[in-house]
Amino acid sequence: MFNPTDERLDELREQIRQSLTPKRAGHILAVEDMAVRLGKLYADDDESERVLRAAALLHDVTKEKKGEEQLALCREHGITLTAEELCAPKTHHARTATEKIRADYPDLADGRVLSAVRYHTTGRADMSIYEKLIFLADYIDDSRTFPDCVRLRSLFWDAEPEKMTQEERNTHLDTVLIIAFDMTISGLVEDGAVIHPDTIAARNYLVSHKNI
Repeated sequence: MFNPTDERLDELREQIRQSLTPKRAGHILAVEDMAVRLGKLYADDDESERVLRAAALLHDVTKEKKGEEQLALCREHGITLTAEELCAPKTHHARTATEKIRADYPDLADGRVLSAVRYHTTGRADMSIYEKLIFLADYIDDSRTFPDCVRLRSLFWDAEPEKMTQEERNTHLDTVLIIAFDMTISGLVEDGAVIHPDTIAARNYLVSHKNI
């Protein structure tokens, strides 16, 4: 059973406040709050809440490393990047954060935490509930003011998922995730940027399984 103590999570929050910029720390803590709020709808038990809290608190632990610093972390941790991944630098921190958790936070390196952090930026085909919730929490946390984030946050909560059946709620989550991937892909196309293969796979999986 994955069960970090409240004191351990408090210690982690303090490390985040001390080691990251106020803006980044504020975002991370807002993602934690949103992940827990989402978890009440989709994974409402104490262990799942602690998985979500740990993943949210650690998802951007290397985010402030830029460019060559990220590549150096990749080399340090034996991460091999494909040509497409090299052209998608905004996804590198998900890879390096996952390995940093293994190395520096072994007590929190639960498989569910690691995969949620690993895929919080790109998504992937057949995402776990923890991967979905951290991806969405990162997109719609209350610190986000980008128009797409504000729109997606409204789309999710204005539908009042707390009043839905579980089956309706699951469908709603996947529908909102498809819109999130559409937004991400559209933005990358507009910028002439590389679309990570995992993002395409995530979107296609959700669309193809939507009515199954």
